[in-house]
Amino acid sequence: MNNNKLICDLETGICGETGDEVMEIIDLNPPHKKVNLYYVTDPICSHCWALEPVLRRFEEQYGQYVKFHTVMGGLLEGWDGFADVKNGIGRPADVAGHWREVGEHSRMPIDGSLWLDNPVQSSYPPSRVFKMVQQKDEQLAKTFLRRAREAVFAFNRNIGDEQVLIDIVNQMDLDGETIVNEAGFPSAQELLEQDFALAGSLGVRGFPTIIIVNEENKGIKVVGAQPLETYVKALRQALTTETLQVKPLSALTKLLEKEVLLFAKELEVFYDLEQHEVDTFIQKELSPSMFTFGEILGEKYIKQASPSIN
Repeated sequence: MNNNKLICDLETGICGETGDEVMEIIDLNPPHKKVNLYYVTDPICSHCWALEPVLRRFEEQYGQYVKFHTVMGGLLEGWDGFADVKNGIGRPADVAGHWREVGEHSRMPIDGSLWLDNPVQSSYPPSRVFKMVQQKDEQLAKTFLRRAREAVFAFNRNIGDEQVLIDIVNQMDLDGETIVNEAGFPSAQELLEQDFALAGSLGVRGFPTIIIVNEENKGIKVVGAQPLETYVKALRQALTTETLQVKPLSALTKLLEKEVLLFAKELEVFYDLEQHEVDTFIQKELSPSMFTFGEILGEKYIKQASPSIN
């Protein structure tokens, strides 16, 4: 084969490498078709918190097929006139028992006692902060949502409070005071209203709702926190294929570099572990000097040994 691109073959009419067919069919499409995934949620949605282990696993192994869109749904504008008759919720104190039930069922840590002594008055403030961070960086917005949920569910902090939101954003190495201040502008509420309109156009009536839409604008809607297999099945249906390439799972050290804080239930779902296998798995995978181990509400957690994230 002639590798000198300055020399042309008089017979084939090719300058440089020869050996290709004169005419062949090629495919320049990406190796994977992509679908749009709309995740309609809210910072204080307890079933969304319960779903986090499954969504992390889904995104890790099937994210190459999906363009994620996190959409705020507006769970609680305020308590005046609010009533969730189905769940027996008409005042803040009613939420505490409901959250405890979700925590016991999902085994994701949920305290919930803030509803008795320092209740969230509206989920709109953290939702607006999410939108402001999202304008800067989509991945940082997802990080903010995770940190806000850790704060309110596991550590019982009122994420409707401005100072709590400032602290969370500051710990992400962003200017919390500026961003939270911007979240109070009418423009931030307008961005939030756009999300509400999108959720409405998608036919969303509860959270979490995931809608997977393909190139033909046909989609699958999955309502509620469901097992991993449900979302994989929906992805197959949207892509009209039974064959999906499954990416390997990240090592625990790499996962913690990305996620910072993980609870035992999240490790169980991510690595297909039984509850009693978690301790042995952690000891095998991690150097104790690099990470801190703790327990909250009877649920173990691990995090990077760094003071930057609390």
